[in-house]
Amino acid sequence: MLAGNCQRSKCNPAYSNAGCLFPSQRLRVLLKMLVSGRYAAKYLLLIALPLLAALMPQTSSALPSYARQTGLACQTCHTIGFGPALTPYGQNFKLNGYVWGDASSLPPVAFMQVSSFTNTQKGQDGGAAPHFSPNDNFAADQTSLFYGGRIYDKLGAFIQTTYDGVAQRLSWDNFDLRYANRATIAGHALVYGGTLNNNPTVQDLWNSTPAWSFPYQSSPLAPTPAAAPLIEGALAQQVAGVTAYGMLDNLLYLESGVYRSLPSRLQSRLGVGPGGESPIQGEAPYWRGALQRSFGPVYASLGTFGMSARLKPGGDGSAGGDRYTDLGFDATAQWQLDGINAFNGNATYIHELQRLDASHALGLSANPANHLNSFRLNAAYVWKQTVSFSAGYFDINGSSDGGLYAPGAIGGSASGSPGSSGYLYQLEYVPFGKFDSWARPWANVRLGLQYTEYTRFNGGRINYDGAGRNAGDNNTLYLFVWTAF
Repeated sequence: MLAGNCQRSKCNPAYSNAGCLFPSQRLRVLLKMLVSGRYAAKYLLLIALPLLAALMPQTSSALPSYARQTGLACQTCHTIGFGPALTPYGQNFKLNGYVWGDASSLPPVAFMQVSSFTNTQKGQDGGAAPHFSPNDNFAADQTSLFYGGRIYDKLGAFIQTTYDGVAQRLSWDNFDLRYANRATIAGHALVYGGTLNNNPTVQDLWNSTPAWSFPYQSSPLAPTPAAAPLIEGALAQQVAGVTAYGMLDNLLYLESGVYRSLPSRLQSRLGVGPGGESPIQGEAPYWRGALQRSFGPVYASLGTFGMSARLKPGGDGSAGGDRYTDLGFDATAQWQLDGINAFNGNATYIHELQRLDASHALGLSANPANHLNSFRLNAAYVWKQTVSFSAGYFDINGSSDGGLYAPGAIGGSASGSPGSSGYLYQLEYVPFGKFDSWARPWANVRLGLQYTEYTRFNGGRINYDGAGRNAGDNNTLYLFVWTAF
């Protein structure tokens, strides 16, 4: 998935760990591997195949459809060549329903593929995933087919279907169908509309909310923290939501709506696999508000978002339900330094209140009530929309609960604490996607080197799981090749 291939929590079925901060190994170890006979040929092949595919002339209609529809280069909507991070123009394109432009009459279809190499500082006994080694794994992370663009007049969509190469499963992915229109009220410009989507915040315009937050692409083969707020992806692809929104004078944005869990049979048909999830009882309200403004070359936004949901833990409603209330605050900044170089930054804080009456009665949690906090901060310098260096910090903390966060090898917590923190660094090279790029918009390649360092994992630094594993053992080096046609 574009928002990250994240594993479901081993401790709490309500969580899916979609905050997606995946660890890494030391850089010098990777460099030794790349020049060694053991890995060099395989890794060069990993890069060469999708790169050559991207450079070949294409006759299919599977193309980066938004760029083709508008006739603009990817850099118009994205802060670097191509990828999820949006410029103010890209935000407005999404706000207005993905319908701008008439540069192409071809169907708005696109194709994406991500291949990778993952190395953790210490291997995972039994394999990083079924059919994978304990360490040093090459993978075809995901292959996705998109419908992205106008459907009719003021109706457009972002629809993604993905084959997960690690789980070896085909399923629907992010879905955002939206209608948008314009009006003038007492001299004030209003863009208003509605969305039907399957992942809270996937419809959002800013890269500070969970569905499209940094690092955008992460390893599906590295250990991840046991805890994350509900809104950080635990409901992704399991729900359907309808929200209405409005942007007044390109300044004030407001949105609200509700989400419901999809029936288990429908989820199975869509490839989601609902086993073990905690479905919503009734409807879960969602809200979003933001202020944005440009000051010459500087764009900034400040907002809040959240949702409240009553869940049946593990699908068992015999003891009633658990109440999760997430309240988030976010801020973004983009600074165009000289028209071609830029600085981008995002910050997010989420406070979650958990009323676990059902889980406590069923013996799944030690406490009847908990709280959880998630803080993420990242910044990037982009050179000529071609090379990007990003750095981020993350911290998850909250109530200790030996029922939710029990001891267990790699994914457990000896202290019963959800606390995890660390740093993430990423270097990316995007050679295409500019106005003067060769074969625009046909060729799109994103090469990335990502390193995550854990200072704390599941409540501890040393022997955090009770089985002898340290937080630093989960540090992961992740190299990826991301292509789109």
